[in-house]
Amino acid sequence: MPLSPDPRSRNLTQNVVAALSERIRRGEYHAGEKLPTESKFMESFGVSRTVIREAMSRLQAAGLVETRHGIGTFLREPKTERQLRIHNESILTMLDVMAILELRISLETEAAGLAALRRTEDHIQRLRGILNEFARHVQNKTGNAAVSDLAFHLMVATATGNRYFHDILEQLGSAIIPRTRIDSAALAEDDPHNYLSRIHLEHEDIYSAIVRKDPDAARAAMRTHLTNSRERLRQSQAVATRQDSESGLHL
Repeated sequence: MPLSPDPRSRNLTQNVVAALSERIRRGEYHAGEKLPTESKFMESFGVSRTVIREAMSRLQAAGLVETRHGIGTFLREPKTERQLRIHNESILTMLDVMAILELRISLETEAAGLAALRRTEDHIQRLRGILNEFARHVQNKTGNAAVSDLAFHLMVATATGNRYFHDILEQLGSAIIPRTRIDSAALAEDDPHNYLSRIHLEHEDIYSAIVRKDPDAARAAMRTHLTNSRERLRQSQAVATRQDSESGLHL
């Protein structure tokens, strides 16, 4: 896709770097793969050879590509030791899940505010579709509502226009949606349908604020949603502790 640099930008190189980084992130190029030639990139982006060479130099300095003289430029293997790793297997208790929620409150509250400022009509349509799917799961009591739940939060992160919000949540993966959600509802002596219905309404509040382009309301709605999730888990833990105490189980 040809690059259309922002006419206010004085740095075409940075535009090319950003575009190529996004292509790499989306998986258009694979580790070890030879990248297109300078001429191909010049044609694709509509910029000079000097701009392309400077962009490649920056990507090389960032460790994303390597140039093999006389052969070409190749995408490097990712440095996995620098990647965030929070495995589901390490989330063993409700306390672990609540710790993840504390992280999410700080991260996603700001993401919601930025999404309200930067969202596009495409983001709005996709969020609406995800919410409709979640509502169908709740109404029909079928399917996996957690999938739609995760998709909603990832789409809010995408709407920020800052890929790092999405990348962090994506790397956390299903860990951001408590695996014990339905079990937690049962432990808290709550009806799962009512439980998920409340979550859906909280998502709708976030969506409405983003649609209105109201960042303060979006932050407040996201904070309320995640704080409520944490409180529901605390209630679940309290019920579980009481049940263990009544059964004489000591942990």
